[in-house]
Amino acid sequence: MTESKTIAIIGAGPVGLAAAAHALERGLNPVVLEAGPEAAHAVRQWQHVQLFSPWKYNVDMAAARLLAGIGWNTPDPEVYPTGRELIESYLAPLATRTALRDIVRTSHRVTAISRTGFDKAKSKGRAAAPFEIRYRNGKGDAAMQSDAVIDVSGTWFSPNPAGGNGLPAFGEHEQQARIAYGMPDVRGAQRSRYAGKTTAVLGGGHSALGTLMDLADLAEEAPGTQAIWLLRAEDPAKSFGGGSADQLAARGELGMAFAALVRSGRIQVESGCHVSRIADDNGELRIITSGDRSIHADELIVATGFRPDLSFLSELRLRLDPAIEAPVALAPLIDPNEHSCGTVRPHGARELAQADELGLYLAGMKSYGRAPTFLMMTGYEQVRSIAADIAGDKKAAARVELQLPETGVCTRGGATSIAALPGCCGGPAPAEVDSCCADDAKAKAAGRTGCGCS
Repeated sequence: MTESKTIAIIGAGPVGLAAAAHALERGLNPVVLEAGPEAAHAVRQWQHVQLFSPWKYNVDMAAARLLAGIGWNTPDPEVYPTGRELIESYLAPLATRTALRDIVRTSHRVTAISRTGFDKAKSKGRAAAPFEIRYRNGKGDAAMQSDAVIDVSGTWFSPNPAGGNGLPAFGEHEQQARIAYGMPDVRGAQRSRYAGKTTAVLGGGHSALGTLMDLADLAEEAPGTQAIWLLRAEDPAKSFGGGSADQLAARGELGMAFAALVRSGRIQVESGCHVSRIADDNGELRIITSGDRSIHADELIVATGFRPDLSFLSELRLRLDPAIEAPVALAPLIDPNEHSCGTVRPHGARELAQADELGLYLAGMKSYGRAPTFLMMTGYEQVRSIAADIAGDKKAAARVELQLPETGVCTRGGATSIAALPGCCGGPAPAEVDSCCADDAKAKAAGRTGCGCS
């Protein structure tokens, strides 16, 4: 491909904007199609959430070079931004005050992609045909052509359902008015919905943990607020993470703080919950799990992860792993049965390109399919490599320019009990001491009764 080629970038989130910045530096002609009314539309849905990684891991270098041209002040690299701060201090100025303002087209929802003059079954001459991208905006349906496509549309708006088998639970659709997905702002914009009520949170990842902690804080402010943790796994401790061994300190601290919260009894824990049916029971939700166990709540928050929306790619020839729905070359590197965020090695165009549809790349969170191990800086490295590949710089495309922090824990081999967590109140107690944790041992050695967590 030559540098005169047009690149369609689907999605104006952090990775999509970074892709456009790298494409500009390569002399390419990027066009960013964003479904939302503003750039970073998905980030705006979780803007109340603090990121696990500090600023030094959240700013793309090509984007930073664009921002430098407008006198942008780099945020403190060690500070952990919220989603709102990520937008206000980085993404919004990048999308509206740099050269990207002329190429980001908001309220342009992509509805289908094909090859001009070719349906999915036709092969001869296919690779030379431009892509046809159909989209819908305020003026109706329209189309554009491009020489390459980078799909960074993410997964936020296609959450996994509550059902334990990957399907919606029976009654889930009918009870939508009392079900939320992802991470609702339970202490802020949606406080009135959850204050003074019993809310069940389904999920074992960081989104579920963060929401449960927010509900516990809300309970301190609003009497009657109760949180129930619905966990599919049998062992709650597996959700607590790497503790002090996690090089993303905020993520490790979240797990440790949540473990202490569970020990305190402020959160009701229901493990082994595979939801099969959700029904109305005299104004309450009745959540029925396999084995006919019933849990009653006023609200249900489903934080069970996300999956890619592949519907508008249905006329393209995709090679995706049948289980994870990630590109086949990438899937073994990110399989959540084997890997956490820190054990995924950096990768780029080689793993993300579609061999049967030259010029098409899946990147960002969407490239991870159903795997939850994505990091923003991984996406930045992906699109740096892809832009180089499209521009014909194969050496730069193959080069690795990213070193990932270790998480300190993989999906396999998590902690086996709450008290055994590496970061539990300072870590485990010395073997020869009769204490539940390191802080408890220190307190007793100083003549006190202990740290109070046992």
